[in-house]
Amino acid sequence: MIEANATRRRKRRQGGAGAKRRTPSSASPTRGPANLTRHLRPYELLGEEALRRIENTIDSILQDPGIDFRDDPETLAIWRQAGADVDGERVRFPQGMLRRIIQETAPRTFIQHARNPERSVQFGGDATIFAPAYGSPFVTDADRGRRYASIEDFRNLVKLAWMSPWLHHSGGTVCEPVDLPVNNRHLDMVYAHLKYSDKPFLGSITAPERAADSIEMARLVFGEQFVDRHCVILGNVNANSPLVFDRMATSALRTYATANQGTIILPFILGGAMGPVTGAGAVAQAFAEAMAGVALTQLVRPGAPAVLGVFLSSMSLRSGAPTFGTPEPALAYFVVGQLARRLGVPLRLGGSLTASKIPDAQAAQESADTLMPTLLAGAHYVLHAAGWLESALAVGYEKFVIDADRCGAMHTFAEGFATDDNALALDAFREVGPGNHFLACSHTLANYRTAFYPSDLADNQSYEQWTEEGSKDIVARANARWKAMLAQFPEQEPVLDPALDEALRDFVARRKASMADAWY
Repeated sequence: MIEANATRRRKRRQGGAGAKRRTPSSASPTRGPANLTRHLRPYELLGEEALRRIENTIDSILQDPGIDFRDDPETLAIWRQAGADVDGERVRFPQGMLRRIIQETAPRTFIQHARNPERSVQFGGDATIFAPAYGSPFVTDADRGRRYASIEDFRNLVKLAWMSPWLHHSGGTVCEPVDLPVNNRHLDMVYAHLKYSDKPFLGSITAPERAADSIEMARLVFGEQFVDRHCVILGNVNANSPLVFDRMATSALRTYATANQGTIILPFILGGAMGPVTGAGAVAQAFAEAMAGVALTQLVRPGAPAVLGVFLSSMSLRSGAPTFGTPEPALAYFVVGQLARRLGVPLRLGGSLTASKIPDAQAAQESADTLMPTLLAGAHYVLHAAGWLESALAVGYEKFVIDADRCGAMHTFAEGFATDDNALALDAFREVGPGNHFLACSHTLANYRTAFYPSDLADNQSYEQWTEEGSKDIVARANARWKAMLAQFPEQEPVLDPALDEALRDFVARRKASMADAWY
């Protein structure tokens, strides 16, 4: 049986039999993925010897102590059949086993298809995808302050993500709408993504039946056969670090993989709490956990899209609170990027992370010091790229649009440094000559619209102009910005076919009618 599964894995690539080894999971019908394309080379921090030492440590962790898979006999049976050593709920992996499984069938790149084909995105290669914050139970803005998130907030954030040209993805649980029952709020969230955005999105992972509902709603929009052959939805699955996966995680993972849909596997490690305080140890642990999840997707369905994720944070060893924007995780991101490229899988990292409660100087510094190394490390998917506050407890409306503006700057940064004839500007030097200015020369006039990134929110006026217009800081400008965007949304709202809309509403109503509301 094990040999038969291995043969099937070799034959089935990217969800279709007979495809060539390690090619993209499907041919995209889009005009080109709507993601950022990096022309900058990823930063290589470590040499070969250091990388091998970390990879050997990863293998050692996987062999002993191994990883617990709790309360999930089906997953344990999959590992046993694949040749792992299963002792109760503890699984130990022979050296090289997970790497071999992943490199046999896991796609190096794949397309996530959007409802609007022009907004489909590529995972892997030289692509980077920016997505909004995820999972916060609170929202905050300059008018109403901090409060529990509602489904209205959820819809607003989906609309803002859709309207931003710098966010490529609608995200998933952009906030937790606590005004809806726990057991069926996922239906309203997935519907909001499909109704108010035509960008790609994430589905629910909080229970296998909720994952299945998310996929079924995607099938209603994309068609059952298309979904079986193409990735249209992903689930973001967290390990229970250190070295544990619970049934909720593995059952959701298996649900997505069985349907040939994508899974992001993400250990969440605070150094000194869920992992070692040392960067190399934390990287080795996180990579071991993530490899186990990615390999499991391939045992469930060879070729299923999978993304290896790592979330590393430092913490205050005095208070136990997480800290962000510190140099140690930034350095670790570079190493994780190198390891992921060697393994050959798409990578999720970072975001615009901060422990600050408001969009102040601390939030700006910490977010910038997280986002920049994320991009330079070569991350393909960046969740939490906009809106994150308070160590993930809150999403800020003002922070959302400020972060999105910085993501726009990262698009320009990622283009790299041009050295073509236009960039070298010899004609401009000859036209202007010594001692004159370039403001009115032909080269400037030809390039002024695109020469520099035009921030929507930064104030570059004189002090006198700034005071005459009310001495507004960036929070006030961002407050006006998100309100204007939401006011404009009805004129720009993406069209959802009325028949599809009706089918989705009917599905949501039937599923809600089938269960009693649960609030915890």
